[in-house]
Amino acid sequence: MKITACSKLSFDNISLLVDGKRWFPMMGEMHFSRYPKENWEEELYKMKAGGIDIVSLYVIWIHHEEVQGEFDFTGDRNLKDFLETVKKCGMYSILRIGPWAHGEARNGGFPDWLLEDAKEKGYEVRTDAPEYLKHVRRFYEKTYEQAKGFFIKDEGPVIGIQIENEYGHCGGKTGDEGEQHMKTLLAMAKEIGFITPIYTATGWGGAVTGGMLPVMGGYCEAPWDQRLTEIEPSGNYIFTKERNDHNIGSDHGLGAGITFDMDKFPYLTAELGGGLQVTHHRRPIASGLDTAAMTMVKLGSGANLLGYYMYHGGTNPKGKLTTLQESRATGYPNDLPEYSYDFNAPLREYGQMEDTYREVRLISSFIHDFGSDLCDMAYTQQPGNPLKPDNLTDLRTAVRCKEISLPQNDSEKKYTNFDGTLANTCSGYLFVNNYQRRYKMAGHEKVELKAYAEDGKTVLAQFPARDINDGDFFFYPFNMPVGDSLVTVDATPLCIVDEGDHKAYIFYTDSDREASVNVKGDLGNNRIIIISREEAVHSAKVSIKGKEYLIISEAEPVTMAEGKVSLLFTTDGDKTITFRTYPELQTVPEGFKCVKGSGSFAIYESSEVFPCSGKVSFAETDAAMEKEEDSRSFLIEAEGLNEDANEVYMLIDYVGDTARFVVDGEVMTDSFYTGQIWEIGLKRYCMTGLKARIDVTALHETDKESMYLQTWPEMKGGRACDINAISLLTQYRVAIN
Repeated sequence: MKITACSKLSFDNISLLVDGKRWFPMMGEMHFSRYPKENWEEELYKMKAGGIDIVSLYVIWIHHEEVQGEFDFTGDRNLKDFLETVKKCGMYSILRIGPWAHGEARNGGFPDWLLEDAKEKGYEVRTDAPEYLKHVRRFYEKTYEQAKGFFIKDEGPVIGIQIENEYGHCGGKTGDEGEQHMKTLLAMAKEIGFITPIYTATGWGGAVTGGMLPVMGGYCEAPWDQRLTEIEPSGNYIFTKERNDHNIGSDHGLGAGITFDMDKFPYLTAELGGGLQVTHHRRPIASGLDTAAMTMVKLGSGANLLGYYMYHGGTNPKGKLTTLQESRATGYPNDLPEYSYDFNAPLREYGQMEDTYREVRLISSFIHDFGSDLCDMAYTQQPGNPLKPDNLTDLRTAVRCKEISLPQNDSEKKYTNFDGTLANTCSGYLFVNNYQRRYKMAGHEKVELKAYAEDGKTVLAQFPARDINDGDFFFYPFNMPVGDSLVTVDATPLCIVDEGDHKAYIFYTDSDREASVNVKGDLGNNRIIIISREEAVHSAKVSIKGKEYLIISEAEPVTMAEGKVSLLFTTDGDKTITFRTYPELQTVPEGFKCVKGSGSFAIYESSEVFPCSGKVSFAETDAAMEKEEDSRSFLIEAEGLNEDANEVYMLIDYVGDTARFVVDGEVMTDSFYTGQIWEIGLKRYCMTGLKARIDVTALHETDKESMYLQTWPEMKGGRACDINAISLLTQYRVAIN
């Protein structure tokens, strides 16, 4: 949906509205000060290709005024240039201006000098203390100088402002005093010039909102948890009207820990975990399916905005006085890597497009074509749906639906369900989840899935019997309007491809079953195409010369400037690229040939072979890490890298506690061991060759007493400290129009 300076962006108790029409956007967090400026445009286009409409971002105070009075908005810290790039990419933005941000930054983003000043003069930060507000005003004013001219009223991308973060939940005041402070900050921001249609505040865990639009969150695990064992099943995999963390809701009642009236505000999320940033003591790994299942559950529970934190990982900038990460030494409960803020996000520290990227894109494809209708569909609790996540036996279901009018001239027709019973005039979706991260769910054989009305008795739709296995999650439409017909399908809708005189509705199945399609009325020229979930995960809808296509490929389609569609892919050896499209392209791309058709899809294969360029070697050195006795150092040499490649990734298979990547004596990034391969993009540091060092600290058997790892490496002599292998992946970008 296009928003301009003339648009009226607002909200009611159901959803966001643009000129009175419902808007269901996708939002993802990226921190400009944690990513190289020269790569902003490409990364934002990747986000857009992944389905993100709104870029949310912190302005982290300590990144810009580490030394009092010395503001730095240059280079990678240049907010003005980042907003200019967001605008160029055709995206929107919500600025999170703090002043406290958290974001795993040092002091929650507060400069050290601010805390020292407060201690010396005896005032309390995050209150209405005049001395504190004076410093906040100066920071807000400097931030506004960067953002001026980029608000939606000026045809810029900024549509909203978030004030503070987790205020009253993580520090700050509660009750009337907390509400007043939020109102004070909001009034100050408006007075300075931060004029936007919406103002948001985080609403979970008892946070106060000052009357602003509350946004919610949910993570699949809790790396900030101080426990060192597996934690209880996450309540974010349970369908519920509860917007707060369900572990709180199930213990204390619906809405407990919520400071606003949930009936007056739409259910919007800003911090669904796109991944997890590991801490030194707790290192869970968020998979693509972890995020996908959680997302679908939030969707089925009534969420009308899906926002991810983080959507794009990054690297902490280097401080002038200190390192800028959260640490226990600064009074916070966690130790974070000094530099890496990878977050295992959909787009990672070096722009890697992960499984989570594809899983979120799968959801966003549906949202972009069906989301505005979904907004009006209320969450409907289903009989038998368990309300606590430790119930691993009962099937978890939800319905979102609304009353609709029958197709024109069809009011006398007797529409029927799959089983022949008379259909009602409700349209909606049945959501089913049998996925619980790190726990095994009971299987269910030959289940006849039914969607029930709010009374828990009236059957709105019934689907053919199917098996539901541990890990399955999906949603099915019933009475979905398609032209002059209503369609009920036991497959999940993906997107609509508009072909001008007709439309193709694309669905996917979550198993090897063939879907059953029940059509009531006349499809006309419209088509229904059903593909597998694997195909859907690797699909993306693009526009080429004003015409829509669905592309299926292991390569990732990204639409860059001026509508140029490129395929991004990596290779560790000689590789050709194949992709399929529906419908067939009007022109065969240069360097490709159309080899054959596959059902509704045309297949294109590259004539060029793409090699993995370069080679890498490593050898241990005698140099130990400074002040680290229990460590090993390795010299790394990469040469012959393809200068024309889009990126070259170095993959480090190491075991240990931590590792650091050092170039010319300077630490560039670091890693806390999780068992995953550590990936580093080399183009940031060199074009054709590189000499560097990797320092690894040891992991000990005794660390099990102070650390949680999902999988522990094999120990030799009670310790692990080695590099097993290093390899390269070359990434190419090939235009197809």
